[in-house]
Amino acid sequence: MQYRDISSEGAIIMIEDDKDDHDFFIEAFRELDYKNEVIFFTTGEEALKFLNETHLIPFLILSDINMPKIDGLALRQLVRTNELLDQKCIPYLFFSTASTKKIVANAYKLSAQGFFVKQHSIVELKKTITVIMEYWKRCIAPNDFLD
Repeated sequence: MQYRDISSEGAIIMIEDDKDDHDFFIEAFRELDYKNEVIFFTTGEEALKFLNETHLIPFLILSDINMPKIDGLALRQLVRTNELLDQKCIPYLFFSTASTKKIVANAYKLSAQGFFVKQHSIVELKKTITVIMEYWKRCIAPNDFLD
């Protein structure tokens, strides 16, 4: 079996309903100059529809917790139990201001690959995004192998 490093080139799916946080993340990703396309969704429903309809394999999903209708935890459960999406092996990480012990525990029960508290400074947000990006660029997934 031959390995190919394609997953790190995929889009970053960002699910964030707060306009100020949305703009903050856009600024951080722009300044960091990663080549990955960042696709923003304001609701879990929009993100789930996209994930189910696209043939692309995203690099990772960054999701807020508190969102209307489908919150981040419910969305994670839907992604995790969807056979098609589960096979894509997309890392699912949370960025949220809601960081109680119960919420964090529930996120990890749903096999989240990370939980990060939203940063209040662009410098700190960029540090966190850099750590996430560099870690996941070094990881391999089943989709990285040619059959």
